[in-house]
Amino acid sequence: MSTLPLSILELSPVGVGVAPSQAVRDSVELARAAERLGLVRYWLAEHHNMASIAASAPEVLIAAVAAATERIRVGAGGIMVPNHAPLHVVEAFRTLEALHPGRIDLGLGRAPGTDPVASSALRHSEDPEVNHLLAELFAFERGEFPEDHPYARITPMPSDVRIGELWMLGSTLAGASIAAQLGLRYAFAGHFAMRHAEEALALYRRHFQASNELARPYAMLAVTAVCGETDAQAEQLAAPIRLSIVRSRTGRSADRFGRRGAGLPLLARGAGHRR
Repeated sequence: MSTLPLSILELSPVGVGVAPSQAVRDSVELARAAERLGLVRYWLAEHHNMASIAASAPEVLIAAVAAATERIRVGAGGIMVPNHAPLHVVEAFRTLEALHPGRIDLGLGRAPGTDPVASSALRHSEDPEVNHLLAELFAFERGEFPEDHPYARITPMPSDVRIGELWMLGSTLAGASIAAQLGLRYAFAGHFAMRHAEEALALYRRHFQASNELARPYAMLAVTAVCGETDAQAEQLAAPIRLSIVRSRTGRSADRFGRRGAGLPLLARGAGHRR
């Protein structure tokens, strides 16, 4: 019987008495442990303006993690497309792939991963529609701008490598549909929105169109995993996650429940199940 390959989606959670900078360094140590345990992938999330999450620059963390490991694939889960210039994303991930050939993944998310104010601060120019940004990113990577387009004269560097494995991220049917239409790998964010997981994965497989990147559909499901020495300890460790969900769904800030940083980490690391 074959076993299901497992991966880690790392959020760099900030716990009690832990400085955010230490949470970032701990992420590198966790990656070394994941590699020793034989996990397949180690992905770094992108979030901004969240006191409980220190993962805000995944491309920087990917470089550090890949340098500290030897075998495990390392990637972004993901790069939030509205926050970045497409050309920069292509060049950053081509550089990572040049430094660590065959080990880099690029997961693309269509949400900003933050609140509207922080999103505005990340991009000062007028934002085009997110799908236009996606199209521009793919055009840079594949050299598909029309000859009369001004960007057709731009060569993303380094020009002799690709940007690694491409994944489309999503928590709705829209992301699944885009991944299927473009022939990309698909990762469903079940760790915060499991309700549509089964329907989205079925839609992705049903409508998948083969591409140069991928001949057959390939999907991954992210789930929250809480581990303890006993069931009782695991329940205790899970309590802050449930509290975080309540805060999110009721729109109540951390200060309404108590001082920021009190209790256990608000968000646990997610374990990605590949299919």
